[in-house]
Amino acid sequence: MKPSAAAKPTVNRKATRPAAASKARRVKPNRTQRAQGSADAGSHTRSADRRLTDALEAWFSQHARAYPWRAVPAGKRNAYHCLVLEAMAQQTQLSRVLERLPAFLGRFPTVESLARASEDDVLSAWRGMGYYRRARNLRNAAILVCEQHAGALPRDIESLRALPGVGRYTAGAIASMAFGDAAPIVDGNVARVLLRIEGRDASPADKAVQDGLWQSAARLVTAAANPGVFNEALMELGATVCLPPPASPKCDVCPWQDSCEARRQGRQSEIPRPKPAAKRRVLHCASLVVLSGKRGQEQVLLQKRPDKGLWAGLWAPPTLEDDRRAPGASALAALLGIKPRDANRPILAGSFTFTTTHRDVRFKVYAMTVPASTSINTAAQRAVWRRLSDDSHAAPGVSNAHRRVIEIAQQALAATGRSTQA
Repeated sequence: MKPSAAAKPTVNRKATRPAAASKARRVKPNRTQRAQGSADAGSHTRSADRRLTDALEAWFSQHARAYPWRAVPAGKRNAYHCLVLEAMAQQTQLSRVLERLPAFLGRFPTVESLARASEDDVLSAWRGMGYYRRARNLRNAAILVCEQHAGALPRDIESLRALPGVGRYTAGAIASMAFGDAAPIVDGNVARVLLRIEGRDASPADKAVQDGLWQSAARLVTAAANPGVFNEALMELGATVCLPPPASPKCDVCPWQDSCEARRQGRQSEIPRPKPAAKRRVLHCASLVVLSGKRGQEQVLLQKRPDKGLWAGLWAPPTLEDDRRAPGASALAALLGIKPRDANRPILAGSFTFTTTHRDVRFKVYAMTVPASTSINTAAQRAVWRRLSDDSHAAPGVSNAHRRVIEIAQQALAATGRSTQA
């Protein structure tokens, strides 16, 4: 007998599929689950950011340096005072700002008083701060605030950035320090702190890196309990603890030491990458100080400098400049149409070097006296006579460098017994 055929077994095809594939399909999140997962991750990031900002604000409450403007808590300060402070603090040490800020605000206590002032008046009050374009921008910003915002600084970032001299950093500083808004700031100190915290081996001068730094700063300030306090604390951390080379960062007292990726890697002194050193330019200047009048009542000839360039728009003794060598005294006298007598020819009074951020300015100072009747081509050279003793508010703005030029000339003329009464 033929064996009967065995019945075909029933196959459960679902059961024979690979377990891994079945499991993967079962746990694959749907759209709602993916959104929930992203929300959880975002919540975790916000929570971590809040812990960082809380720690920094607590540290700042104990270790903030005592500056006069900090008598009023960040977020509640006078917006006009914030504008003046930030303008002064650009590329200037705070020690110099501490010296000049009270006098400037005493002279121009309100935005309206600054808007009404003449440019010469403002430049004179700015004397010793350098970068005089900041003073012009500050005055122009005050005028715009009075004309377009009824004398009150605007609160929104875009309107603030429309003011002359107000960039992204300054707008964020005013918005957070005066109004308490969650506006980010990034300066050199902040950039260094953020790059080290994130462990990013990059240069803050790189555009893509800058964009990332602003994003990080915005994320953190949004998480902060007090945005103004946080921003000020972040700058303070960079200025006093998270120091740049050649100083060593004080990681042992940093409130963020446990969250710092650069410290974990042992690279806090290597991050960020240093900027390439800027090549310094040498500029040779020959200045002629011309005095006239009776002893004790001398007048000095001052010339208004061009509206652009070094010491733009300020007043100075007639000066010629050259990148290679200093022009001679005869060229300066000819410029003014002066034909000095033998007894009163210009003398070489002295020389010195004045250092700016990007230049070494090498001065040669010449001096001479002329009778009051001497004809000088003042109109063509934008020149005026000013009393040497005139220190009133109407005195024109003269830079520290050119004040030194005048002092050297006075000393040399006094030593030779030159008289201006001839």
